[in-house]
Amino acid sequence: MANKDPIRVGVLFSETGATSTIGRSQLQGTLLAIDEINEAGGVDGREIVPVRYDPRSDPATYSVLAERLITQDRVNVIFGCYMSSSRKAVLPVVEKWNRLLFYPTLYEGFEFSNNIIYTGAAPNQNSVQLAEFMTANFGARVYLIGSDYIYPYESNRIMRELVLQRQDSAKLGERYVPLTATERDYREILDDIRNKRPDFIFSTVVGNSTACLYRAYADAGFDPKTMPIASLTTSEAEISQMEPEVAAGHFTSAPYFQSIDSEVNHRCLERLRRRFGQDCVPNLCWEAAYFQMHIFANAYRDTGTDEIAQILPRVLQSEFQAPQGRVRIDPTNHHTCLYPRVGRVNGKGQFTIVREATRPVHPDPYLVTHSLGDWTATLSSLEI
Repeated sequence: MANKDPIRVGVLFSETGATSTIGRSQLQGTLLAIDEINEAGGVDGREIVPVRYDPRSDPATYSVLAERLITQDRVNVIFGCYMSSSRKAVLPVVEKWNRLLFYPTLYEGFEFSNNIIYTGAAPNQNSVQLAEFMTANFGARVYLIGSDYIYPYESNRIMRELVLQRQDSAKLGERYVPLTATERDYREILDDIRNKRPDFIFSTVVGNSTACLYRAYADAGFDPKTMPIASLTTSEAEISQMEPEVAAGHFTSAPYFQSIDSEVNHRCLERLRRRFGQDCVPNLCWEAAYFQMHIFANAYRDTGTDEIAQILPRVLQSEFQAPQGRVRIDPTNHHTCLYPRVGRVNGKGQFTIVREATRPVHPDPYLVTHSLGDWTATLSSLEI
């Protein structure tokens, strides 16, 4: 008789704390995919059931809850983590117990684990493209601001190295703020920026303090037409916490924006809003959380198990028609082939896509042989 028991999966996204806006969107992407799979008959008639905890944006809590999921809840696969510090906290747990983590977040690269599938962008799929775009259009004198933890330090190092390859380049400053930073924490930094006048500001500020940076920038009277903020971490989720005029004119590089004009994306957004309401804020991390659950379900369907020895080889051959385009897991490094894009925030709080890859870019997490990929301009001007 066929096994009809539910398939239990671990879900670890922060619903409270400093990164809760992104965390809730990742949770929504995960739950939407589970709903779609279950409504279509599940995995060979078996329902996927999420075992869900809130790590409260705290890396130590991520570690404790990952251990609980494996040892008490008996799950074999975990979907979760936003900040790199949370991934680093969970990594030794899944390696110790030989379980699998699907990680749906852009990150700093320079990592490989046989127990992690990385579905967010590696640096050659966002940093390289953003550096090329900003230096070509604004100049190569950069000021770096980040939150005080591992991802901003490493991401700023990569951006610094990319920008300093350009002629007439300079790093004019590099500053870090707490995850709980308020507008007051940015004032002295913006005074320094006023004195040094960089061509652009590179932000690796994350979470709820992102809106404070952009408001402080606007209050300082700076103009994004001449000195914009460029980011990898400012998505629709963070922009939803600002007034539209505060965010307008700034740039983000990501594989996914809500504004992608494709039938797959439109259908997915319609289902999301029907399930969670009009106030949800889909973004690059939401999209990765969504498509990685489908990749898992398809691999389970083919193998009949979520034991890592059987399911991992199938995951590493997987493709899926995601809202950003057809993605593929690279079997050599466990990262994902994605479609880099650069978007500029418009007056409606969405991104106007100004550059996009015409083919998926192979992940190169160690930046060994990275290239810019094939680009096409979707705007003839940068005028707002």
